[in-house]
Amino acid sequence: MGGFEPPVDSALLPSVEQVVGKRKKKRNVNEEHRESLSTMERYALWITESVGTMGFFVLILVWTVVWMGWNYAAQRYHWPGVFDAPWQFAIWLFVSNLIQIHLMPLIMVGQNLQSRHAEARAEKEFEVTQQTEREMETVLRYLAAINRRLTEIDDRLRGLEDRAG
Repeated sequence: MGGFEPPVDSALLPSVEQVVGKRKKKRNVNEEHRESLSTMERYALWITESVGTMGFFVLILVWTVVWMGWNYAAQRYHWPGVFDAPWQFAIWLFVSNLIQIHLMPLIMVGQNLQSRHAEARAEKEFEVTQQTEREMETVLRYLAAINRRLTEIDDRLRGLEDRAG
């Protein structure tokens, strides 16, 4: 079995109850993470998940292009209904920058929370993998012991056949 040394005596193998008893209590890291969030952290995650999407980007891009395009075309072709006088464009830029200044830290906080959640999931997955490897090793030991016993039984049966036949 590729360097695997099974125990000589199957009595040395742990019982199923012992193997199951070594398992850690099952926990849902997604629920734990969700329950650990404060109201502000939930808000930051909501902002990150809402604003940090391509849909929001396209919405802002279309709004900006339409706004600027209309104002440019209305002034150039002397259409009635120019949205902004030149000084109002500066206000629009100022408000736009204020929105960005407030959203950036919220998005960063949300990303940090998402990262913390991802690390917790990875840690739990690692624990489960280690437990699975330990249990698989026990199963392999059992299989080796069973194989050894079957080989002994087969040898005895062949011996009986040789004597009888």
